[in-house]
Amino acid sequence: MKSFFRILLLGLVLVIVALISALTSMRFAIHGRQVSVPKLVGLTPDEAGRTAEDLGLSLRVDRQFYSPNIPAGKIVSQTPDAGAQVRRGWRVLVAESLGPMRVSPPDVVGQSERAAAINIRRRGLQVGEEAAVSAPGKDAGTVIAQSPPANSTSVTSPNVSLLTSGPPQQQAYVMPSFVGSPLASATRALGNARIHVGSVTAAPDVPGDAAPLAPIGPASIILSQTPAPGQRVQEGQPVNFEVRP
Repeated sequence: MKSFFRILLLGLVLVIVALISALTSMRFAIHGRQVSVPKLVGLTPDEAGRTAEDLGLSLRVDRQFYSPNIPAGKIVSQTPDAGAQVRRGWRVLVAESLGPMRVSPPDVVGQSERAAAINIRRRGLQVGEEAAVSAPGKDAGTVIAQSPPANSTSVTSPNVSLLTSGPPQQQAYVMPSFVGSPLASATRALGNARIHVGSVTAAPDVPGDAAPLAPIGPASIILSQTPAPGQRVQEGQPVNFEVRP
């Protein structure tokens, strides 16, 4: 019996040792896949790429900035920062220095989008983000604002973003009910909203009659309408009526 317990105890010890060994191996394997991000600021992209590759990391130049301290062609910032622990295969994003700013953005407000882009590139800059808004009184495609402003002296990026005028946006309305109203009042209300009357047809006075007994006029009463009340209509959309003369 004592031999049995000794064998059982020995088996338990061996199992515990095996578990500890497995956990230790897993820990070393996990830590073995992690690396410390090197300092890449001040290196050229090629130098930084080789340094990152040696550690199993990849590198991408994400953007460019002006810098009074870092020479042009060298890395000015990096993400993650140097010393951060990451897994092998992680991509490090870096920004390349353009050196001290030597140009300022031109004034392109009031120019066409194409002319503005040409003038920006002539300064060695690039067109950044572009957006358009409705601007009454402005021709479509005209620059109405820029960022950074013209002749800025504290520019950090070579990109100039433009805001241009777009086509006028149509107004939308919820269709009211004109049923029971005279045609003249409905026409007047729709005209004020820049919605025009489409076709106007007359309902027969007696079911089965081929034509009404009286002509359509301003006093004709509206029996039905298309679009129906409650529907959404755009400026300039026609509204059709069936009336009783």
